[in-house]
Amino acid sequence: MRVDLFDFDLPQERIALSPASPRDAARLLHVHRTVLEDRIVSKLPSLLRPGDLLVTNDTKVIPAQLFGTRAARGEGGPVSLEATLHKDLGNNCWRAFVRPAKRLKEGDVVAFESGLSAVVTSRDGAEADLQFDIAGADFQTTLERAGVMPLPPYIARKRPADETDRENYQTMFADQAGSVAAPTAGLHFTPHLMEALKANGVQHLCITLHVGAGTFLPVTAEDTADHKMHAEWGEITEAQAAQINKTHAKGGRVIAVGTTSLRLLESAADEQGMVHPFTGETDIFITPGYRFKAVDMLMTNFHLPRSTLFMLVCAFAGIETMKAAYAHAIDKRYRFYSYGDACLLEREQ
Repeated sequence: MRVDLFDFDLPQERIALSPASPRDAARLLHVHRTVLEDRIVSKLPSLLRPGDLLVTNDTKVIPAQLFGTRAARGEGGPVSLEATLHKDLGNNCWRAFVRPAKRLKEGDVVAFESGLSAVVTSRDGAEADLQFDIAGADFQTTLERAGVMPLPPYIARKRPADETDRENYQTMFADQAGSVAAPTAGLHFTPHLMEALKANGVQHLCITLHVGAGTFLPVTAEDTADHKMHAEWGEITEAQAAQINKTHAKGGRVIAVGTTSLRLLESAADEQGMVHPFTGETDIFITPGYRFKAVDMLMTNFHLPRSTLFMLVCAFAGIETMKAAYAHAIDKRYRFYSYGDACLLEREQ
């Protein structure tokens, strides 16, 4: 399928640089078939039914962006660089996007802030594997001091991350550390909203998918068949799978909060729609023509043109429906991307 089918023009002023306050005051575009309704996130309970199951992602964003200095090499002086950790390789080693990558080679030592340092064990293009000198809880504690929140490029190009992002770029469900990007649909939820959903008979379940930096990578191929997805680690326990299947058996709907939750649910589902326990990596790439098996509704933010996430929502609700929805959102001055507004999508089929 041609990637340019998923292109659209977005005015730069529609890109949100900070979240709504309170979080559930963000706007919500309800998309069901050809009907578009402008609502507010706090009214979500009125759009769901008793017995529905809301599935959120409890991954926690780590301050994965580090700034440091490569030690002097030979007659050359030290080099300032930045690294964005995006995959835990185990044994104190992380894969990272680095800049300027061409100034690194195997064996180089990089000193980061707060006394954190690493040895470059390999480099491939813009990525390098970094072997850190501390591990476990000590590494996490030091990373909290040394790192900054890895804001998406479209925000970082306009302003640096600050202390408010440590709270703003984290969902209320965040518990399992490991993401380098927030599952942004979850940013709209508040304790008050969750209480209202519970009072309306809506169930809630947290699963885990650690979001990788690959979510920000552009699709450079001309055809979707030539695009390779980055793998991300996720887990659905046996008890969680049973609750999802029980919801469907009783006639309830499964509402995925965010494309991350949806991708994990669909990765764990068989052809009959039964969700099974899942632990491991998924590189599922959902484009129009995909038959959804586990998810009935999707709450998600507004995504970038030509992105895998916009392709996913087009697969879920229909290409023409989503193009009309995005045109409506732009015209009505909705706020786009990670800190922006949301939409609630009904499945096309």
